[in-house]
Amino acid sequence: MSRFVERHPAWALIAIIAIAIVLWLIFAVWPPGLEEAIGRKRVFLNALFNGITLGGLYFLVASGFTLIFGLMRNVNLAHGSLYLFGGYVGYAISTSTGSWILSFIVAFIMTALVGVLLQVIVFRRMEGQDLRQTMVTIGLSIVFADLMLWACGGDFYQIQTPGWLIGPVDLPLITAVKSSGEPVYLRYPLVRLVIFAASAVIGVAMWLALNRTRVGMIIRAGVDDRDILAATGVRIQLVFVAVFAFGAGLAGIAGVVGGTFQSLSPGEDIRFLLASLVVVIVGGMGSIPGAALGALIIGLAEQLGSVYIPTYAIVVTFLIMVLVLAIRPQGLLARR
Repeated sequence: MSRFVERHPAWALIAIIAIAIVLWLIFAVWPPGLEEAIGRKRVFLNALFNGITLGGLYFLVASGFTLIFGLMRNVNLAHGSLYLFGGYVGYAISTSTGSWILSFIVAFIMTALVGVLLQVIVFRRMEGQDLRQTMVTIGLSIVFADLMLWACGGDFYQIQTPGWLIGPVDLPLITAVKSSGEPVYLRYPLVRLVIFAASAVIGVAMWLALNRTRVGMIIRAGVDDRDILAATGVRIQLVFVAVFAFGAGLAGIAGVVGGTFQSLSPGEDIRFLLASLVVVIVGGMGSIPGAALGALIIGLAEQLGSVYIPTYAIVVTFLIMVLVLAIRPQGLLARR
């Protein structure tokens, strides 16, 4: 951080001012003139928290994608299909057993197994052939989409939130002050907060595993020079299968999360594949912190844009991507 401030003092000053303004908007009591200009504070805070929690969902999808695409250099454009498949599996398990937690476990295992098959049957035969991987996985995503449409139909599905997570909680953020002087606090769904906290824990655990453990060292070494690593006796193909399975399993978990506080339907696979691509481009390929930052930026842009500029909300997301590509093509927090 200190090096960034030394190299880019102007950008650092802009970032500090922006953070200060956002913190004031969150914690201060808005004057009437401000509410007349941009709307009620409650609407702003709900959009802000919706963007943060949506960023947590995008991170779960994009973190698996950045492991497979950014670290292993496997172009898996069927990653969105893994998300939707995991969501459908989670819905089936939660409906039949009534267990929300079990749906996560089964969805992770099932999508991880599909990931193993993809790595062994498809990607192992086309290592280093990016164009072939792209075309084959596009074809597979179309096939998977049709199979899921045939099996599940075109209806919308929603995974039932468990009873202990139903309902809102009061957050220590004042949205308004009554005429009596009594403050009105923000109420926000508990399930979204819990899911976001779980996403943060998973992100920290992944970063620690990749950067502070022997397994992470082997993975990074295998990406840089797999031949030398294999010469040391490490079964590099087994390591890559495990990483691919874990990345696919994360997409399955994200499918259950998405089905819980949004919905599952045909077309969601394309939406989340595009979101993962944008997040990885903005954050930087192969970077877990970059995926987290990119997911947060894109989630906030979508939600705040849908509230304040609904006509151009989708444009904002791609405008951010274009700006990042123009200013820092490798991504905001790309691996060096």
